Amino acid sequence: MKAFKAYDIRGEWGKDLNESIAYRIGYFLPSILNTNTILVGRDMRLSSDTLFDCLTRGITDSGANVDDIGLSTTPMVYWSTARYGYDGSVMITASHNPKNHNGLKISKTNALPVGYDTGLNRLEALVDSDKPCIPAANKGTIRHKEVKDDYLEFQRGFTGWHDNLNIAVDCSSGMSSLFVHQLIGKAHYINDQLDGNFPSHEPNPLEASSQEQIKAFVKKEQCDIGLLFDGDADRITFIDELGNFISPDLIIAFLGNFFLGQRYESGIVLQDIRSSRAIQEYLNRYQAKVETWRVGRAYAALKLRELDGCYGGELAGHYYFRDFYYSDSALLAASIVLRLLAEFKRQGRSMSSIIHEISAYHNSGEVNFKLDRKQEAMDAVRDHFMQQQKPERFLDFDGYRLDYPDWWLNIRPSNTEPYLRFLAEAKSEERLHNIVNEVTEIIHTFADENNE
Repeated sequence: MKAFKAYDIRGEWGKDLNESIAYRIGYFLPSILNTNTILVGRDMRLSSDTLFDCLTRGITDSGANVDDIGLSTTPMVYWSTARYGYDGSVMITASHNPKNHNGLKISKTNALPVGYDTGLNRLEALVDSDKPCIPAANKGTIRHKEVKDDYLEFQRGFTGWHDNLNIAVDCSSGMSSLFVHQLIGKAHYINDQLDGNFPSHEPNPLEASSQEQIKAFVKKEQCDIGLLFDGDADRITFIDELGNFISPDLIIAFLGNFFLGQRYESGIVLQDIRSSRAIQEYLNRYQAKVETWRVGRAYAALKLRELDGCYGGELAGHYYFRDFYYSDSALLAASIVLRLLAEFKRQGRSMSSIIHEISAYHNSGEVNFKLDRKQEAMDAVRDHFMQQQKPERFLDFDGYRLDYPDWWLNIRPSNTEPYLRFLAEAKSEERLHNIVNEVTEIIHTFADENNE
């Protein structure tokens, strides 16, 4: 079924995901999670109420109960799952997808993610089968559960004094609006009203078009920093005082100044396979060990727990925290970045100067190629460079990553979209340019379609 992805269930409402599918997901989900009570939250998308009604009718028809926390950020569902001891939860959201999409993010005990390899595959098989959904003799009930006050109190434990900062915040008309004013306080806010039409821009903070408004606002108001949230508040990106987008992986290094410099003496930090080598180089000052793993919460949250890492992050703008049940929270990341920047500003430092100190690498940014023969193209790129020179490090658990003394590349198939994704980084701009050209030439021999 098209809506079942590697990390979650997501697709166009009425096409990939509909009322019937939502009902069957609800009906079979308690058996997959082995629980008789499921926590459910939802975003403000135009189809979320309908999806909630269908999903919860399926859950209660199976004989299980629903604890409804109402409008919620995705991280609030994660936190509530672990904090209150639920063995299953669902967040109704399509995250950063367009307004006509919707989806479900499913977690189990301790807010562990349920991905395709850990349960969604079995759920899909049941939903797609001809097995009937026979209502139980004793149907479950839907109960309201209030968690917002407890959640806000927890989040406030990470806020610090930052009154010396001029801050711009773009909520993308999404769920961060529920808490952002209480946690950040005085700031310039835009798109901070819940609106499932996303009237100003798409709720994807990685899209250049979504960044235009906050970049312009930062420069106009001479802000120290800009914050750009996605639709369900599990991702965030940052804009420096010059109006430049900060690569989200570099914020992993920046956060080390709090977790390794203040909160813990040392520890393990997790990055995804696309992350800059500059992270380890910067965090060497804290004797940190940076581990590399696969892309996506379904893998990252599990790995961080396995390693008992302090925190971690992804190029997509997810940041995971031991103190947050090894889950991701954009608001928590925002609070820590602001308290750190406030300290640096008192020392006469700006965000751009700190980011420049973290990394002197030239980065290609993620380049997407749309083609069918992904594995063949990946193998060709790998073979081309390995035949020229043996890499210092070779990783093959999420596509391929080849590390050389002054440059590296990663090429991997997207788990959610029909793309082959490529990223490279080099000390020399000329070297980076040559790498990108070589890879592009190789990949184009496998594709009839143009580079997206």
